[in-house]
Amino acid sequence: MLSDFGIILLFIITGLAFVGLVLFVGSLLRPNRPNIEKQTTYESGEEPVGNANVQFNVRFYVVALIFVLFDVELVFLFPWATVFGQKALIEETNGLWGWLSLAEMVIFVALLALGLAYVWAKGFLDWVKPEPKVPEMKTAVPVSLYEKVNQKYKKSPPTP
Repeated sequence: MLSDFGIILLFIITGLAFVGLVLFVGSLLRPNRPNIEKQTTYESGEEPVGNANVQFNVRFYVVALIFVLFDVELVFLFPWATVFGQKALIEETNGLWGWLSLAEMVIFVALLALGLAYVWAKGFLDWVKPEPKVPEMKTAVPVSLYEKVNQKYKKSPPTP
């Protein structure tokens, strides 16, 4: 007889085996046609320029956080909408339930609208594409040597 920890271990092993099996079967079934376009780095719609140690625009993160905020709002609105119109609750409270839940949601949406107005007023929603600044480093290694190394490892496009 297995202990509770043994059962949990079996679930973990089964889950890992399932993930491994799905990835293996997927690698057998999917086509493998790499090309230069598919192997390039993709950075949220921006072509990567220069070194990878460059700081990204903070607006990517701000927009993502604002999206999460309003996505979470919908998570709260759907259950509220299903409970708001329950006729039995409205009849039991002589209509007070409907007004209370409506006022509650108006306050919730007003707070979210206030947050939206704040980020809009601060200019966080204005998308200004910054000019990429390629970092310049002073080094004793000549640029031609870097270019030679890059040419050595640059992949040529596959022939169709």
